[in-house]
Amino acid sequence: MPLVHTDIKNIKFAHPSEKECARILDFYQIKWLYEPDSLPIEWNEKGDVIQSFTPDFYLPDFDLYIELTTLNQKLVTKKNKKVKRLTELYPKIKIKVLYQKDFRKLILKYGLCK
Repeated sequence: MPLVHTDIKNIKFAHPSEKECARILDFYQIKWLYEPDSLPIEWNEKGDVIQSFTPDFYLPDFDLYIELTTLNQKLVTKKNKKVKRLTELYPKIKIKVLYQKDFRKLILKYGLCK
């Protein structure tokens, strides 16, 4: 498992919003892991994993995954289906989806955008 609260400079984030989220977590000294787990959510008839879901962040002190959804609205539906499947298969896993509007409110609230 990756180190908790890794230096942002050493991480290649998939999207700039993820880097901004990491900055907010760092500011509040919240421990986090970036994409630490890839959880299988679909298998073929042979039992091979054919689809997995990798949440953006894990907050170990809260035992909570965070998934940012700031992409095209069409993709939000697809991601929501994956999150729903994840929670069906792994009911003990806690995950929070931050939608684009939620994330914008965060970055505005904390002055991270101009």
